[in-house]
Amino acid sequence: MEDAVRHPSGAPSHEVPLVELRDAHVRRAGKEILAVDEFHLAEGESVALLGPNGSGKSTFIQLITREVHPLHRDEPPVRFRGSDRATLAEIKRAMGVVSSSMQDQIRVHVPAEDIVAGGLFGSLGVPQRRTVSDEQRAQARAAMAELGIAELAGRDIMTLSTGQARRVLIARALVHDPDVLIFDEPCTGLDPAGMYHVRRAMDELARAGRSVLLVTHYPEDIGPQINRVLLMKDGRLVADGPKASLLTGAALSDLFEVPLKTALDGDRYRIASAS
Repeated sequence: MEDAVRHPSGAPSHEVPLVELRDAHVRRAGKEILAVDEFHLAEGESVALLGPNGSGKSTFIQLITREVHPLHRDEPPVRFRGSDRATLAEIKRAMGVVSSSMQDQIRVHVPAEDIVAGGLFGSLGVPQRRTVSDEQRAQARAAMAELGIAELAGRDIMTLSTGQARRVLIARALVHDPDVLIFDEPCTGLDPAGMYHVRRAMDELARAGRSVLLVTHYPEDIGPQINRVLLMKDGRLVADGPKASLLTGAALSDLFEVPLKTALDGDRYRIASAS
């Protein structure tokens, strides 16, 4: 019988989570950089992971996507839908990933639509010796239309603004209809207009029922559809609970080690002041 999964509310669930981590430790150059005692992400759930730079957030995501591996344990530290033997192909089908670092890797002049279609092949753009079918082109255009950027399909990706290119990458993550969208610092490097459009895109996807795992150091990135927040510091999850309890001045001051205040601006928390 599967063990019950306990949610932050305290209510147990007997459903097998999409991802589960137990006693998962990652070391690099002999130094422990991440230690997760317990974490689960339920099917269809949206979660935000908040923490300062260098706190281990990206390593945490790489552990989930199997880009890094934990130390061996007799009881497997990482399970995907209850299995410790899920293939990388299964995990990639279930997850769509967007990160600001992807944008830095785009150095070729291709139509934005080709970047989106590349998500069907797990690449940034269409790989050499691969042909995109009419059906796959339609998938790419549908993903762009869902984000309201259909007019960018034929534009050279290198001529787009940073915010436009970031939304193209969101469409790339969306094109294969994943079970969960992972946003790793999606607003890094964006101007206020770019942040507005990316945050709006994330909100609309979550509102449409998409599961979102958001990694950020900006409370303003956390939209109204995300109610569960994790706080990470020094490679450890230090809190897991409702955002109303964790997006407070006291909690964030302790997390970032500077005096902070927060305010609820409509349906979104923001840093109000620092003194």
